[in-house]
Amino acid sequence: MIIAIDGPSGAGKSTVAKAVAKKLGFSCLDTGAMYRAVAWQAMQSGVPLDDDAALGRVARDFDIEFGHVEGDPVPRRVSIGGVDVTDAIRTAEIDRAVSPVSAAPSVRAALVDQQRRIGRAGDYVVEGRDIGTVVFPEAEVKVFLTASDEERAHRRVRQNVDRGVGSIDYDEVLADLRRRDEHDSSRATSPLRPADDAVRLDSTDRYIEDVIDQICSAARGAEGAGAANDRGGTSER
Repeated sequence: MIIAIDGPSGAGKSTVAKAVAKKLGFSCLDTGAMYRAVAWQAMQSGVPLDDDAALGRVARDFDIEFGHVEGDPVPRRVSIGGVDVTDAIRTAEIDRAVSPVSAAPSVRAALVDQQRRIGRAGDYVVEGRDIGTVVFPEAEVKVFLTASDEERAHRRVRQNVDRGVGSIDYDEVLADLRRRDEHDSSRATSPLRPADDAVRLDSTDRYIEDVIDQICSAARGAEGAGAANDRGGTSER
């Protein structure tokens, strides 16, 4: 089963995806980290962020790997080309660089193929911006998670304080989020938008546990419906 969680930056997708994966015993695939890793590698290699062909070569030539702790579905480490970039890809500089990188058609093509290969090998919670619309349009559960601009900015500032990386200036963070929203929603390739059959969840005034429980319930319902369909199909043969 695939659970696709899409939404804008700072909506809580990563937190929700990790919690849902843990509760259901699924694996969690952080597609955003993959694009961030490509952005980091491009900057390290001196590749212009508007050079689609060169960015595509980075995405194809540098293997991205996730490190897991046994029994934990959430990846703990991220590496690209054998270099651990777990912390390096969570900076304000990468926040600004990842939008043009993720908009590059050649990068998306290279990483979507890898995401599909990984996701179809088991039960995954996958979060990003085009998971339910492009990467896994056949996902059994699709969610579009959002929150108000102001709430997302406050969350990102708290997150940056906790991590000790990234800007902690609220106005700067808010401006960056809005700029990224505009860029992600208006790009020609795989723009940010809800899938037609996605459940839309606004987490602004909700406890995160309620959002997690709602997604888990939807997954269990989809699993039950799939089992019933299988039994029905078997009985007809």
